[in-house]
Amino acid sequence: MALPIPSPVQPPTAVPAPEVRLGVVMLCHEKMPVAARMARRWHQGGAAVAIHTDRKIGPQIMAEFRAHLVDLPNIHHVEHRRDCEWGMFSLVEATLDAAAQLLALHPDVTHVLLASGSCLPLRPIADLRAYLALDPRRDYIESVTAHDVGWTVGGLNEERFTLRFPFSWRKRRWLFDRFVDLQRRYKLHRHIPDGLVPHLGSQWWCLTRRTLEAILNDPRRDEIDHYFRYVWVPDESYFQTLVRRHSTTIESRSLTLSKFDSQGKPYTFYDDHLQMLEDSGCFVARKIWPRARALLSHFPRPVGEVPSTAEPQPAHIDRLINRAVARRDLGRPGLYMQSRFPRKDKENGKTAAAYALFQGFNDIFPDFEDWLAERVDADVHGHLFGREAAEFAGRTEIGPGGLSWQPALRDHDPQGFLASLIRMSRRRQVFMQSPRDHQTLDWFMATDPNCSMYIITGAWMIPLMGSEMPFDDVRRIAAHLQRRESHQIEVLRSVWTKARVRRWDLADFLARPGAILDTVVAELGRGPVGTDDIPAMRPVDGMPHFLQALRNAGLQPQLTGDFPTPAPKPRIPKSPPEAPADA
Repeated sequence: MALPIPSPVQPPTAVPAPEVRLGVVMLCHEKMPVAARMARRWHQGGAAVAIHTDRKIGPQIMAEFRAHLVDLPNIHHVEHRRDCEWGMFSLVEATLDAAAQLLALHPDVTHVLLASGSCLPLRPIADLRAYLALDPRRDYIESVTAHDVGWTVGGLNEERFTLRFPFSWRKRRWLFDRFVDLQRRYKLHRHIPDGLVPHLGSQWWCLTRRTLEAILNDPRRDEIDHYFRYVWVPDESYFQTLVRRHSTTIESRSLTLSKFDSQGKPYTFYDDHLQMLEDSGCFVARKIWPRARALLSHFPRPVGEVPSTAEPQPAHIDRLINRAVARRDLGRPGLYMQSRFPRKDKENGKTAAAYALFQGFNDIFPDFEDWLAERVDADVHGHLFGREAAEFAGRTEIGPGGLSWQPALRDHDPQGFLASLIRMSRRRQVFMQSPRDHQTLDWFMATDPNCSMYIITGAWMIPLMGSEMPFDDVRRIAAHLQRRESHQIEVLRSVWTKARVRRWDLADFLARPGAILDTVVAELGRGPVGTDDIPAMRPVDGMPHFLQALRNAGLQPQLTGDFPTPAPKPRIPKSPPEAPADA
C-alpha cells in the first residue's frame, strides 16, 4: 500500500496588523509659533489634528497661527473657543469640543491622543501607530482611585470631589481658600453621582474611538458635567473617572512623558536633555522649552524601514528627573541657598561631610594640634571659634573657600561659616574647641550626624592651674568655665543629639592617655599610634591640691573626675627668735 505523499508545508500567512489612524487633540494657549510647528509634525506623521486655542489669544496672533497651517488639509480649528483657566472645567469643555469635532470629521480615526502645544513627538508617529496596533482596544490613561493617590500637591485628594470649587485658585486665591474653609467648618459636602468612583491621573491620555465616543454620548452626560464643573482640577479626573465606566481594557499609564516638581509645576526639558530623551524611548515629551532649538530640530526621529514597537523606558529618565527635582527642592547637603534661609531641623543635611571636634586635648598637650596633623588625613585647625580669631591650620588669615580669620565676619553667621568650611574642603576638617570659645553652635553640632566630638571635661583646669593670676580671679574664671561646659554637656545628653560623642573626664583620661589617643586616631582612619607616641604633657601633679583649694574657696569641681584627696601640707612652725648673746 502506497503511503500518501504529504503536501508541501505552506508558510503561515502573516496576519496583517489592524490599521490604526491616529487623531490628535491639541490644547494651545501660548507660544503659538511653537504650537504651529508641533501641529505640522503631527500632520506630517499622518495624524488628523483638531486644535483648540484659548480665547485669550489676540486676533493678530490667531491669524498668524492659522496662516502657518492653512496648507494642511487635516488640521481643524475649533471655532467655539473657550476662555480656559487652570483648574477649572473650561479645560475639559475645550477637550470635549475638539474631540467631538475630530471624530465627526474623520470617521476613520481609531485612536485620539491629547497633547498641548508644547508636547514634542520624540519617536516617529509611525512607531506610535504600530505600538497602538499591538492591542487596538487598549486605552492608555493614568487612572488611580482618589483614595490611593499620594502624589497630588495641595492636600486635596478626596475633598476635591466632596467640596465645591467655583473660584479660580490662581486668580481668586483668597475666595478659593475662604470658601474651602467655610465648607469644612460647616461640613458642607457634595453627593457624588451614583455609579461614579472618582479617579485621578495625568491629563495626557490616548483613548480608543470607541471609549471616547462612549464618554461623549454618555446618557448621563449633563449630570456628570454639572458635577465635574465644581470639582477642583477636573482635567485630571473627568476622563480618568469616566473611562472606568466605558473602557474594556485600561492601561493605567500615559504615553506622554510628563514630570512635575514639588510644587506641582511641569518639569521643562531643555537642549541639554537631548540624549536623556533619546534614551528614554518615549513617544511624546512635555513640556519643551520654546527656544530649545536642538530638541526641536532633532525630534521626532526619522522613520525607519520598519516601525518600531519598542516599549518606552521612562524609568531611567524618571530617576534622573526625580533627583534633579529633589536637588532643586532641598539643595545640596550643607549648602544654604541664598533664596531659602535655613530653618532649624529643616535642612537637607546640616553640613556636607564628616568633621571632628577636639575639646580639652590641647589644654593637656600644648603641641596636640601639630601632633594630630601628622597622624590623620585631615586639615587640623586650632580654635576656629576662639574669641580673638579663627585659628586656621598654619594660622593663615584666609582659610578654605576664602573664609576670613576675623571674628566679626565669622560671628555674623557662625553656622554658615562652619558649613562653608566643610563644604569647600575635600579633606576632613578637624578643629579644637574649649569652653572659652563661643558656644553658639552647641545645638547645631550636637544635632549634626556628620560631627564627631572628642571631649575631655575639666581639662581647661590645667592651664588655669599653671597661670600666675591671683587665686580670686582663678576661682571666678573656673566657676564661669564650669557653667559653660556643664551647659554643653547638658546639650549633648539630649535625646536630639545625633553627633557621635566620645567623652572622658580629666581623671579618667590622665589614667590612660596612650590608649585613648590610640582609639581616637584609629577612629579618624589611621592605625594605632602606640603608647610611646604621645605628645608632651603639661604638668598635672598639682591637680589634687588645686581642686582642693577650689573646694576650700567654695567652688565644687564637677567635671574633672575623681582625683585622690591630697594629704594636707604639713604646717612648718616658725623658728623662735634667737636669744640675745648677752642673755
